[in-house]
Amino acid sequence: MRFLTILVFSFYSLLSYSQSYQSSIFKLTRLINLTNFYYVDSVNNDQLVDAAINAILEELDPHSIYIPKEDVKATNEPLEGNFEGVGIQFAIVEDTLQVVVPIAGGPSEKVGVMAGDRIVKINDENVASVGLRNSDVIKKLRGKKGTKVTITVKRPGEKELLDFTIIRDKIPIYSIDAAYMVNKETGYIKLSRFAAKSDEEFEKAIDSLKQNPDFKNLIFDLRGNGGGYLNTAFHIVDEFLGNGKMIVYTQGLHSIYTPYKATANGEFEKGKLIVLVDEGSASASEITSGAIQDWDRGLIIGRRTFGKGLVQRPFMLPDSSMIRLTIAHYYTPSGRLIQKHFGKGEKGIRDYSMDIINRYNSGELTNEDSIHFPDSLKYYTKINHRVVYGGGGIMPDIFIPLDTTKKYSKTFSKIIRKGLLNTFSASYIDKNRDELEKKYPDFSVFKKNFTVDSLMLSELFSYAEKNKIKFKDDKEKEAFYHDNLAKKVIKALIARNLWNSTAYFKIMNSDDEVLQKAIDVLNNDKLYYQKLKGK
Repeated sequence: MRFLTILVFSFYSLLSYSQSYQSSIFKLTRLINLTNFYYVDSVNNDQLVDAAINAILEELDPHSIYIPKEDVKATNEPLEGNFEGVGIQFAIVEDTLQVVVPIAGGPSEKVGVMAGDRIVKINDENVASVGLRNSDVIKKLRGKKGTKVTITVKRPGEKELLDFTIIRDKIPIYSIDAAYMVNKETGYIKLSRFAAKSDEEFEKAIDSLKQNPDFKNLIFDLRGNGGGYLNTAFHIVDEFLGNGKMIVYTQGLHSIYTPYKATANGEFEKGKLIVLVDEGSASASEITSGAIQDWDRGLIIGRRTFGKGLVQRPFMLPDSSMIRLTIAHYYTPSGRLIQKHFGKGEKGIRDYSMDIINRYNSGELTNEDSIHFPDSLKYYTKINHRVVYGGGGIMPDIFIPLDTTKKYSKTFSKIIRKGLLNTFSASYIDKNRDELEKKYPDFSVFKKNFTVDSLMLSELFSYAEKNKIKFKDDKEKEAFYHDNLAKKVIKALIARNLWNSTAYFKIMNSDDEVLQKAIDVLNNDKLYYQKLKGK
């Protein structure tokens, strides 16, 4: 009898819910119909529906979003790991489209397009000195795999223009920014996002580090990594944890409890491990750092992570637009929900977006003592039973404050914001490539001997002046010429153009305080294992 009562109650509850749902749908449809038939002016139904969708999603959470159909492809590309096109990195220098570097193995490299080539025509259409924008270049060069595009280039040292017919193909977008040995025993991997093929890239990066016979330790840099695919995070964490260990589990009202457990496969299940994080590390980065922390597998160094513990699933709509709808929470192995608090509606989203600024203003980014968690959010790690906290990101085991002394001069900041630094470095490489390649036959020679001198900074400032950026006074001008951080960035950009992104990070990391702390901890066995035990 009791079972029958529960069954009847459940049936009427479901019926009531269904009636309420149908009533809401009818109400919304009725509003649109009334607007079309009775409103004083004509209406755009597509705009009305888009506005309604956005308003509905605002009432849910900050990460459930609507993506118009024209933006779907561009939004997905960084996570899908490839796009279709000709395969070049380019810059628009003095209104001229210049090849910075053809992507290795891509269709442009295969037909002989070279770094420094100036593209003057695309399919016989002049593109030189016509006010070309980056978006224009993408529209003209990207296209479906197998289609053809002809470019005409002016190559330094060649009298005649050169024509190349390129067959478009899939072009990989790499998420591993750097992988190299920082010293004899310690490797470093920088991951920018958890894309569809990041786990394959990660395996290759580990394999490359293992070519060094003394490789024992790993620093995994997730600073600024805003996340990506949960499955990718699962596969990468699986490289660190032993068979059967929980990596993460997800659960929601309409999503059943789903555990993700490590398999017997793992490229780096032994050896000391440190993960670098900061306030820009979110979602999949927090799944990764949370699992490693909960299993006492390694140490987390940096600052408290963003605090995104929600799982989104993409749903296509009839007009090829898309929503990314939050369907579940994710929890770390100890049971921590990492999601920070959020309010509802426009104000809730605004407050949520201001969280990092509020952290800075409260002193949290510069002072560890400014961070407080209530006891209700206390959890314990699985092996050493260290205290960890949920409800607002991953708190690192070793806190490194934000270095507020490392700031660009005001003029250099303006140059960066206007996008002039990349075009200047590309132009500098173009004018000096032969000399640079002769003088610096490999990266190690370049790193040791190349300096950004006053003459080069003067060239940069002259270039900035042409783009209407001027010094406020002599004091600002003096600061510009003594901006060591600016010099490092310029040197790193030139290294990237001459070699690759790993060369860029080798220079940018040369005096990185967080990275250096990780190296120091790895070099000190006693300190490393004490921290793992919570001492």
